[in-house]
Amino acid sequence: MTDQIETDSRYSWFRLCVTVLVAVIANAGMWAVIVIMPAVEAEFGASRAAASMPYTLNMIGFALGNFAIGSALDRFGVTLSLILAALGIVAGLVLAILSHSIVVLSIAQLIVGLASAVGFGPLIADISHWFVRRRGIAVALVASGNYLSGAIWPMVLAGVLASDGWRAAYTVLAVATFAGVIPLALLLRRSTSDVTREAAQMASTLNAQSSGVSPRVLAYLLGFAGISCCVAMSMPQVHIVSLCVDMGFGPAAGAEMLSLMLLGGVGSRIVSGVLADRLGGVRTLLIGSTLQCLALFLYLPAGGLVSLYIVSLVFGLSQGGIVPSYALIVREYMPAKEAGARVGFVLMATILGMALGGWMSGQIYVWTGSYQWAFINGIIWNGFNIAIMLWLLLRSKPRAPRPTSAPAPLPA
Repeated sequence: MTDQIETDSRYSWFRLCVTVLVAVIANAGMWAVIVIMPAVEAEFGASRAAASMPYTLNMIGFALGNFAIGSALDRFGVTLSLILAALGIVAGLVLAILSHSIVVLSIAQLIVGLASAVGFGPLIADISHWFVRRRGIAVALVASGNYLSGAIWPMVLAGVLASDGWRAAYTVLAVATFAGVIPLALLLRRSTSDVTREAAQMASTLNAQSSGVSPRVLAYLLGFAGISCCVAMSMPQVHIVSLCVDMGFGPAAGAEMLSLMLLGGVGSRIVSGVLADRLGGVRTLLIGSTLQCLALFLYLPAGGLVSLYIVSLVFGLSQGGIVPSYALIVREYMPAKEAGARVGFVLMATILGMALGGWMSGQIYVWTGSYQWAFINGIIWNGFNIAIMLWLLLRSKPRAPRPTSAPAPLPA
């Protein structure tokens, strides 16, 4: 099979559909902990900061899982990685159901986050091998599986949460994960050919040489940029339900705003994927980061129910394309054979930013009794991300030629 037939082929699009469905199921545990946060706070009599700890550990596990499972993906393939991760998600959810303290629940969420990561960075890295001309939209659609999960599952679980409690909601997630992810993983056993991998390697090496930045240095820069933008991103995503409870609108309104925000993020990711196929990952990320910063400013004066709904939608439409753009930059500039580990490392940094930002926002709320300074904190961190992307844009000019011979590789 030739490279032209194998990439961007009919099978590639079929694989993309299956991958998105897996992502929607596997990422559910990441978002469910946000919805149950008020119930956990009430059940255990915990402070807002303490009630945020299960989420924080969930995101730390999610971050570490992106790198660890991404590295395993490069060696063992996506099917085995998915099956083992699905079993890990179920085990973590069962431990959460049996927990009777914040400490045990936090440990359970660490396990859930670690295993759920298979539905994000590893799947993004895997699908990037199957597309060249439409890699931007393919990566964006897989990344949208994370947001679709966040938009769908809180609404699906809301009724169960209200009638039977958060443990019943987690039981539903455990059954759905086991019955859904493992059968779908068996449809992804096929791997790309040596010809495809060699062509991708040559293209990424030429792009790296044009920038004058080694893969290792670029990975560290992207890692810090990812932390910065996601500290900002976490404030509305993590605390919107709690914010609505404080303002007297109730958790249901907050869950609806979260779903609206994430549905907007899906649209943003798709549009950004189309743009990335034309503009490249760096420019697309810079556009998204700038729009996210502007949207955060809009939260400062928003105080009514309608205004919060509107701003949440605007925020979702602004920032959805940021994280997938990191994966595109990695694939444009870094060795294709290390895609799982490199994408996993950078996305690990973005999730650590979410975890750090979720905790920081809760702590700032404890100190000030308001989320206003938490939004300002997010805006400051967002500025760091914009500065790094501007520097990288001015320094490098990515290109994707069709080389006739392999160039000398850059040092790792």
